Amino acid sequence: LQTTASPRPGTVLMPTLQCLGARGRAAVQKEMARTRQGKLPAPGSRARLCCWAGRSQLIGMMAWNCGFLSTAGTAFHLQTTASPRLWKLPRACRSFSSVKCSGERGMDKSIAQTELEGFYWQGGDTMKISRTLHTQNRRKVLEHMKKQGANEGIIVLEGGRDINRADTDHTLLFRQESNFHYLFGVGFPDCFGTIDISSGRSSLFVPRQPESYSVWMGSPPSLEDLKSIYCVDEVLYTSELPDHVSSARPSTIYTYGGQNSDSGNEGKPANFEGIDRFPKDDKKLHHALYESRVFKTETEIEVIKYANKISSLAHIEVMKHCKPGMYEYQLESIFQHHCYFHGGMRNLAYTGICASGKNAAILHYGHAGAPNNRRLEEGDVVLNDLGAEYYCYASDITCSFPVSGKFTKEQQKIYEAVLDAKDSVVARAKPGVSWVEMHELTERIIAKHLLEIGVLKGDLEDIVKAEIPAVFMPHGLGHNLGLETHDVGGYPPGSLRASRPGLRSLRNVRRLQPGMVLTVEPGCYFIRSELEKALNDPIKSRHIVSDEVEKYMDFGGIRLEDNIVITQDGVDNLTNVPRRITELQDVVGSAYR
Repeated sequence: LQTTASPRPGTVLMPTLQCLGARGRAAVQKEMARTRQGKLPAPGSRARLCCWAGRSQLIGMMAWNCGFLSTAGTAFHLQTTASPRLWKLPRACRSFSSVKCSGERGMDKSIAQTELEGFYWQGGDTMKISRTLHTQNRRKVLEHMKKQGANEGIIVLEGGRDINRADTDHTLLFRQESNFHYLFGVGFPDCFGTIDISSGRSSLFVPRQPESYSVWMGSPPSLEDLKSIYCVDEVLYTSELPDHVSSARPSTIYTYGGQNSDSGNEGKPANFEGIDRFPKDDKKLHHALYESRVFKTETEIEVIKYANKISSLAHIEVMKHCKPGMYEYQLESIFQHHCYFHGGMRNLAYTGICASGKNAAILHYGHAGAPNNRRLEEGDVVLNDLGAEYYCYASDITCSFPVSGKFTKEQQKIYEAVLDAKDSVVARAKPGVSWVEMHELTERIIAKHLLEIGVLKGDLEDIVKAEIPAVFMPHGLGHNLGLETHDVGGYPPGSLRASRPGLRSLRNVRRLQPGMVLTVEPGCYFIRSELEKALNDPIKSRHIVSDEVEKYMDFGGIRLEDNIVITQDGVDNLTNVPRRITELQDVVGSAYR
């Protein structure tokens, strides 16, 4: 019996009912049917069920092989949100211990904890997500397919594959290919999925595992269980895919191919035996997926909001425990621990950047050649660009703060410039606004501040015309966020990438519309190679005060990054971390005070 009325909300009581009684069994079966339909049990039913459970003497606690036993040998699972006033167990039952796992009707125990029927859940207080999310996504994609004239045929999508480390038998931790996750939500490798465009019927194809699989990996769930778990119309083995497609006699097979406009990499179309017997098209599905993924559903936004909530709290924990003498990787480890321990987030959304001192001027610091291993020193500013993902949906947050809790005079001026730029964009962003114009606004605000502090000189319009802002902010203002950190769809068909420095690195050129989720991440950096080139340029050098620039050369840089969702009349800022200087002074190092 799972209930939020237990001493620790989200925990699960695991009793075995030795005798439920005919009325009790009938009521449980009724509530199970309601649960499969996505309905919560009715309050009256919850109260009655709990009374029957109490009279039936709940005994025999089970920590793993758990469930409700009936005379028919069927395992039952009942989820309830009963309040303490709606039910009361006999005194003998109140001392039952609680465990962080959940039973499931007919489901293999190896997936019982996270794969509730029709839901994704990591247990405890982590977010529970209905897999009807993918049903909605499939509908959206079909709508976009039909807008392109594809009214019949079959979509065939191939999921990600297991990858070994070099020539060893060590398998890298699997993360599903994003488009496959978008449509099917399956967390394991080597699958295919099909959608019949005219009927909307969805089919999942999974690998048939050898007998030895269960010894090493645990027994795989049955096809019937997978159908319930992933909310699809049928589940078959991958070996059945060729016959399944052939029997449908599709006019066209639509696969995913084409170039990712953000990365420049090519998508890999699905491939299976016999696919060449049918006409193929990899362009329409590419467009349909990208257009669908740009505009998030309410459920998707809630998942991204959850990823932001946990990642924001993790950033605060990093700030609290930061002090001179630590190493950059220790800050990263605090973040990872908090996200996994408290949020059930095993994966970071991208390689973490914990850049202190000069390292903050390396935009993608933290890679294998620069692995977050510098020791923090008094007077450093640290730039932490860290975000975790939940159910493959990303967060992407950057905080910059002084290691000691207090900025120097020069550091504070740069920080205030970047904060002004970020806040100005968040305040102005709304439906209809051009993201290109928001990038240009950011450049002007940062250039204005650099003029005021004496790093630049001359007229602001001349400085912008000379493309000097891109010397201090070589990257774009922000990008789409979703199943990828740099999510797809920033360049709709027909859009051209600008050639101007700074703007050519912008990953989104759309006008904002409700449902879009983006990052706002202005920055100001003192990158020696870029500044030296600018000082040697006859036009740019007129506006750069070399003596003042030299004062900042060891500074590194500042970046601040929030995640926003575009609403009907503005934005909802999903990120909640200290930004004001007084807030940073209160939080940084507070674990030691």
